[in-house]
Amino acid sequence: MGYSECWDLQRSLFDRALNAKRNGGAKEGGEEAAQSAASVAEDKANDLGAYEAGWLLLVEHNPVYTLGKSGKSENMLVSEEYLRSIGAEFFHIDRGGDITFHGPGQVVGYPILDLEQVGIGLREYIDSIEGAVIDLCAEYDIVAGRVEGASGVWLDGGTSRARKICAIGVKWSRYVTMHGFALNVNTDLRYFNHINPCGFADRGVTSLQKELGREVSMEEVKEKVINHLSEKLNVKIYK
Repeated sequence: MGYSECWDLQRSLFDRALNAKRNGGAKEGGEEAAQSAASVAEDKANDLGAYEAGWLLLVEHNPVYTLGKSGKSENMLVSEEYLRSIGAEFFHIDRGGDITFHGPGQVVGYPILDLEQVGIGLREYIDSIEGAVIDLCAEYDIVAGRVEGASGVWLDGGTSRARKICAIGVKWSRYVTMHGFALNVNTDLRYFNHINPCGFADRGVTSLQKELGREVSMEEVKEKVINHLSEKLNVKIYK
């Protein structure tokens, strides 16, 4: 899915969740919110049905770089003109975090979730996403973990070989979340050469494919993402 189209869909669902809270948690709703998004987003949002605790979108994007609201433009190492020449887009967005890349071979997850209904706060929510990815990596015999002061999931985090396998950047309002995480599966890591990933000039990136020396099934990884997020957040995820 194109990044812009997915962003419109996210915002439509995010607004629908907020609208449901304003109306006392109504299961339906969102007509008013959907009108503010592109018509394609409205149609897709309606297709996703009634509001419960939220939604989880799992997508792959065409090549795109996104810079968070607190990010520094100097962490983009090439011009936007150059990005266009290699078929990549660039967006300033309203999530936390710095600059990152999304593209084919990467599982990007967007939970639009009411944390009050789930019964957790923002820090526990981010911990849950990180924990789900750490457990997913363990299924492939990859030891992953956290790095103090840096969100996301890392390999060899406390060493000079530290490399990120999953980036995390979220937005929330009234305990409703949007944006989310990007797990490198079969990602072409050369795209990261054009940025300081997540604002770090001295740390690398990696993927499941690079660590395992083989291509990994995207559908298999998506199933594992669903299973581990469901366990960590203690929610049922319906397809």
